[in-house]
Amino acid sequence: MSRRTARLNALLRREISGLIARRLRDPRIGPVTVVDVEAAPDLGSAKVFVRPLVAASGSAVDELTRLLNGSAPELRRALGESMKLRRVPELRFRIDRSLEHSQRIESLIDKLNLAREDGGREDDAPDPGEK
Repeated sequence: MSRRTARLNALLRREISGLIARRLRDPRIGPVTVVDVEAAPDLGSAKVFVRPLVAASGSAVDELTRLLNGSAPELRRALGESMKLRRVPELRFRIDRSLEHSQRIESLIDKLNLAREDGGREDDAPDPGEK
């Protein structure tokens, strides 16, 4: 990623975060954190990764994504007004799952460490010679 694209992604993240907080009045959306933005090199589209601040079930997360994608044209218009870009990207909202992924990896590492501390019982850890 070029330095220009990285700066643009950071600027888009900050602007979109502010616009969600100021412009979207739907109570079903609730507070969200814009974690990252990945704009395409041609600025045709941008993936906006968000994380709800309140723990939510799978259906609530799906609803949040649907609501944010439904309000994307309004946010895109507001971006066009606030930023001086030749082309404002089409916004596509995604839920950021990196926290859950890192917690899962950490839990697997903890289980492996516990198995090693227990003397490497065969039922807990695979034999290195087996495939």
